[in-house]
Amino acid sequence: MRETPVLIVGGGYAGLASALFLAHQGVPCLLADRHSGVSLFGRARGINTRTLEIYRPLGLDQLIKDAGRPFDDDAGVARCASLVDDWQWIFDEESPRALPELTAGEFCLADQSTVEPILIEAARGKGAELRFGTRCESITADAGGVTAELRDLATGEPHTVRAQYVIAADGYHSGIREQLGIARPGLRELRHYVTFVIRADLSGILTRRALFWIIGDPGTGAMGAFTTHALRDHWGLSLAYDPRTESPADFTDERCLAAAKRLIGRDVPVEVVSKASWTEAVGVADRFRSGRVFLVGDAAHVWPPAQAMGANSAVQDAHNLAWKLAAVLEGRASDALLDTYEAERRPVALELADLTVRSQAARFGPTPEEDPVDPVICILGQRYTSAAMIGPGPGPVFGDEVEPKARPGVRAPHLWLDRDGLRIGVHDLFHDAFTLLCGPGDEAWARAAQKVDGVRAHQVGPRATDAELTDVENRWAERYGRAAVLVRPDGYVAWLADGEPDAERLADALRRVQITA
Repeated sequence: MRETPVLIVGGGYAGLASALFLAHQGVPCLLADRHSGVSLFGRARGINTRTLEIYRPLGLDQLIKDAGRPFDDDAGVARCASLVDDWQWIFDEESPRALPELTAGEFCLADQSTVEPILIEAARGKGAELRFGTRCESITADAGGVTAELRDLATGEPHTVRAQYVIAADGYHSGIREQLGIARPGLRELRHYVTFVIRADLSGILTRRALFWIIGDPGTGAMGAFTTHALRDHWGLSLAYDPRTESPADFTDERCLAAAKRLIGRDVPVEVVSKASWTEAVGVADRFRSGRVFLVGDAAHVWPPAQAMGANSAVQDAHNLAWKLAAVLEGRASDALLDTYEAERRPVALELADLTVRSQAARFGPTPEEDPVDPVICILGQRYTSAAMIGPGPGPVFGDEVEPKARPGVRAPHLWLDRDGLRIGVHDLFHDAFTLLCGPGDEAWARAAQKVDGVRAHQVGPRATDAELTDVENRWAERYGRAAVLVRPDGYVAWLADGEPDAERLADALRRVQITA
């Protein structure tokens, strides 16, 4: 029997991010995915600023931006009857990809087919074991761990794995969620799609590239989507269908070819490269944890693709959970810390489920200008309330703005810093340990942190001081306003230090945040 601290079931964004973040924390893990490798489908193309902010300290941001070069000319969302007909621009001007006042992360277009290989290589490079072509057939949990039965689909050989914890990242139809009996109250299936990738030379038709085109007649409900792809002369098409009268099996290559030519609006040579089906749905699991099993990504929540919140939320789920699992497995935190994963991420999922449904309805309807989503707040303004912080919670998941000042439960406010001549963002410091940010002239807190295991201290100061990090825009007082702030490995504020600097008080705060006191 193979043993591993964490078994991850599912190798999409949620699973690969989980493997990457756990391995980065030094936690051995095994990932099993039934697919043979990365999908050709160019889904989830929007990498938002928070996700890239998370990837930065792992050294992946430039790799991902480079992978997105084929999409550099994509901008705006258009609606049309076919590509050769008039386009109505729902969003014409490209939103700014950089928000330097708020984050060092930048919005990037790079789809799963290009990003997943980067995550695979990075996770393996940090020691994660990834097994593709391997199906998880069942799990059995007990007080001491989880036993999983896996099968190599190429050889048929069974494998038994014993794990202390399991991350279920097995998608919308999660077999693990179903086996555990976790419900999704109010689940609604909004649309059903067949998606296929075609190869066609459209250089004589498309003089400008959109992010995607909504094609069809909203009055009849005959709607589809046409998207760009990372591969030259490849395009993605999604066609809606009614499951009461047809199924994905009815979409033969011949039917897909005819539909592609109709949506293009011209009889050009077209080849169908790959096909799949999917359901646009909205639903949030009523639990994200069942004992030693955690739901991440689409296994935990689904909603429409508006604002590209799905895959990004999957990565952010994994980021929230990984450091907590690492702390528990290393004996630094109690098991109760793991309850804060659901306490923090499920309220965010419930809010995004409602907002993205309304956003998608506006985009596909006659009044796209009524989109209710403020993407900046939804991406950078997510707020947590749980036992993994000290002090009252910040209130609702989303406020009226991205929090300008540090307080428990909010993402640490952005600062531009200079470290040995290199310009970095403050979130580049947060990734594998608790961080005590110390203000100008407060060496005493930094010295206290040196006596506390599990805390890394950084001192921030203005130019022409001996501080390790230079506050290049002189924003410390405005955004942090006190001597020291304890920040979690996921970049969220855990505690505002007050009173006299003292190592025992800092150690006690760390115990409380990790729920070991």
